[in-house]
Amino acid sequence: MGLRSLPKGNNSYLVALQAVFFGSVILYFGRTFFIPLSFAVLISFVLYPICVWLEGKSINRMASILFSMSVVILFGAAIILLLVYQFTTFISEWPVIKVKLLEVIEQFSGYIFTTFGVSRIRQNELLTQILNQSSGNLFTLIRHLISTYSLSAVLLILVPIYSTLILFYRKRLVKALYMIFPIESRVGIKAVLSQTITAYYNFIKGMGIVYLAVGTLNSVGLLVLGVPHAIFFGYTAAILTFIPYVGIMVGALLPMTMSWITYNSIWYPIGVVFLFSLVQYLEANLIFPLAVSNKLKINALATISAIVVGGIIWGVAGMILFVPFLAIAKLIVDNSPKLKTWSVLLGTSSIQN
Repeated sequence: MGLRSLPKGNNSYLVALQAVFFGSVILYFGRTFFIPLSFAVLISFVLYPICVWLEGKSINRMASILFSMSVVILFGAAIILLLVYQFTTFISEWPVIKVKLLEVIEQFSGYIFTTFGVSRIRQNELLTQILNQSSGNLFTLIRHLISTYSLSAVLLILVPIYSTLILFYRKRLVKALYMIFPIESRVGIKAVLSQTITAYYNFIKGMGIVYLAVGTLNSVGLLVLGVPHAIFFGYTAAILTFIPYVGIMVGALLPMTMSWITYNSIWYPIGVVFLFSLVQYLEANLIFPLAVSNKLKINALATISAIVVGGIIWGVAGMILFVPFLAIAKLIVDNSPKLKTWSVLLGTSSIQN
C-alpha cells in the first residue's frame, strides 16, 4: 500500500512527525544562536510587566528597560560574587585541609602496605603511572571546560542585549507576527501572547519555590549532621545550583570542609555528599516537576519528558528552557479545537471516568 492510499489523518500525523524531526535538527545545530535568544525571550516576558508599569509612570521606554535589566544583572552579579566568596573561603581553609588530607593519604598508604604488602616505593611508582596516563585526559577536560565557559561568557553578554532589543522593539515584533497570520487568527494570537507572558512569570515563581525547597532541605540535613552555619550553607548551595555542575560542587565544598575540621572524621563530609546528592535527586525528579508544572498547568509526566528532550538537544540550557516552551505549546493547543487531544495529554485537569 503506497503513501497515497493512506487516510488523510495518517498523512497529518506524518507531517507532524516530519515537522518535529526537522525542527529538532534545526534546534540542535542552531543551538549557539537559539539558546541565548530563548533566554532573552524568557527574560523579556518576565520584565515586560515591570517595563509597562514604569512606562505608565511617565518614564520613557528605554529608561524603563535599562532599569529592569539592571536589576537582573545585579542579581546575576550577586550570585557570581557569592561564588567567588565561597572559593576564596575554601582557599583560606586549604592549609588545614591539606594537613588532614596528607594524614588520610598516609593512613591509607599504611593500610595498603599492611593488607596487600605493597611497599611505599611501589605505591609511589603506581601513583606516578596513573597520573601520567590521566594527564592527557585531564588536559582535554580542562580545555573543554574553558571552551564551554568562554562560550557561556559570550552568551551572558548577548542575552541582555537581545532582551533589551526585544523589549524596545516589542510593538514592531508583535505587529510583524500579526501580519504573518490571517486576520481572523489575530485575536487568538493576542490571547496566546498574553497567556504566554503569564506562563513565563509563573515559571519564574515556580523556580523560586524550587530554590526555597532545596535550600530548606539542605539546611535541615546539615543541621541534623551538626554542620556549623547550616542555614547559610544550605541556601547558598540552593542558589548556586543555577550554575550547571560547578554550582552544586562549589556549594558542597564549604560544608564538607567545616564538617571535616569540626569533627575530624571523613564520615561527616561523606554524609554531606550523600545529603546533597539526595536533595539534587529529589529536586530533579520531584520538586522541580511538581512546583513548575503546577505553575504552568502541565502535568509532571510532560514536564519530565520536556526536561529529558531539552537535555538531549540543548544540554542543561534545554532542561531549563524546554519546560516554558512546552507551556507555550500547551497554550496554543488550548486555543485550538483541532488540538484538544494534546491539551488533554499535557494538562493537569482531572479526567472524569
